[in-house]
Amino acid sequence: MEQFIPKYVQGATGDWEVVIGLEIHAQVASEAKLFSGSSTKFGAEPNTHVSFVCSAMPGMLPVINEECIRQAVRTGLAMGCEIHLRSVFDRKNYFYADLPQGYQISQFKDPIVGEGEIVVDLEDGTTKTIGVERLHLEQDAGKSMHDQHPTQTYVDLNRSGVALMEIVSKPDMRSAEEAGAYFRKIRTLVRYAGTCDGNMDQGSMRADVNVSVRRPGAELGIRSETKNVNSVRFMMQVIAFETRRQIDLLEDGGEVLQETRQFDPASGTTSSLRSKEEAHDYRYFPDPDLLPLEFTQEFVDDLAKALPELPDDKRNRLINDLGVSAYNAAVLVAEKESADYFESLLDSLAHKTGKAKEELATQAANWVIGDLFGALKKTGKSISESPVSLKDGAELLALQIDGTISGRIAKDVFEIMLDTGKNPELIVEEKGLKQVSDTGAIDAIIDEVIADNQDKLAQYRGGKDKLFGFFVGQVMKKTQGKANPQVVNQLLKPKLDG
Repeated sequence: MEQFIPKYVQGATGDWEVVIGLEIHAQVASEAKLFSGSSTKFGAEPNTHVSFVCSAMPGMLPVINEECIRQAVRTGLAMGCEIHLRSVFDRKNYFYADLPQGYQISQFKDPIVGEGEIVVDLEDGTTKTIGVERLHLEQDAGKSMHDQHPTQTYVDLNRSGVALMEIVSKPDMRSAEEAGAYFRKIRTLVRYAGTCDGNMDQGSMRADVNVSVRRPGAELGIRSETKNVNSVRFMMQVIAFETRRQIDLLEDGGEVLQETRQFDPASGTTSSLRSKEEAHDYRYFPDPDLLPLEFTQEFVDDLAKALPELPDDKRNRLINDLGVSAYNAAVLVAEKESADYFESLLDSLAHKTGKAKEELATQAANWVIGDLFGALKKTGKSISESPVSLKDGAELLALQIDGTISGRIAKDVFEIMLDTGKNPELIVEEKGLKQVSDTGAIDAIIDEVIADNQDKLAQYRGGKDKLFGFFVGQVMKKTQGKANPQVVNQLLKPKLDG
């Protein structure tokens, strides 16, 4: 399956342009639902987190959860969007089995967050600016369960009334890569801001994917909307499939229908679900049970001041203040947990060694991204599940920096730490792995190596300078990697030069 769609897609009759927009649904991080006190905890038994309000019992009235409002504003600020001091909750009317009220409380003309722009980094080193149309708050529906009975559908209302932020992009994306980068950037921002956990496998974050095609420069085409896509990989497959389906359909003389589609991960294809409703089909009107939502600029300013350092600012600080490479900085800030681990590791390492963070940052970043991330990937663990603690990771790097062990030995010690969870100092002591810096002992080994390789010595002195590395390797081999490489270099060169 084609994963990345270029800006122009080749059809049988010429070039086409794909136009993509995303509607991201992010569950608000809150203990209670948007309009009731019911718990939002994931994984509970069906219908155990349901109140009279979220089950739509007669006479029950919604009451706004103030924390959900704060979280929506924080998200808007993190995205750099306009915050509306006045917004309105509307009723979006439609029937579905898992929607108890027969309508959804949402926002239509007056959302809580307005326009903004998100800058994303692409694989070729370029950036793309993608517009955000709005962020509005709405309540989630329940969940239809089709696999509990051979002839009946059960309904679980635990999710009914859970607060969602719907983040609507402008149709600015032109490839699956751009859409994936945009979704990942939004996910990173909400996780940094602490407004959504971003756990796609639990349904906390998902996207409706809007795709249309047109001839380059033409008017926008008819779009399809593929609902509830819950991984970036699936999103990119949807875009690839829909692009090709629509191009083939148009080139065969057919017509693209404005419809809602569903994605089948097993086949990587989409299929029609229902015709796509227009806004007027939902008969929006202001919810009569909820007054317009109004707050002050001071309320917004206080939330802005309390925001943590956001990923772009953190990346720039790592590059400009600590000297971390642009690539390493981007990798480290992509996940908040990774950035937190790195910064805590660097603090601990600076304390242990007495060195400035600027001197240590590059080596620490290389170890986190190369050694630690590589090991975690092999074992399928996240950094929060790392078998190597911050304390032990810093201690391992400190042993290498102060010359107690060599870089090669450090890798061996790290492997033992992964397997056993032991402290690195204990491993070095038990295995006798301390680096040899005794100049007398190293001097004697160098003499042995030179005596055993007189032919190579003659070649070196005849101009083959690259053989220096051969002699270093032989010394390290005889010391089982324990010789201090700096001492070896200092002692070896004058002896070889004669």
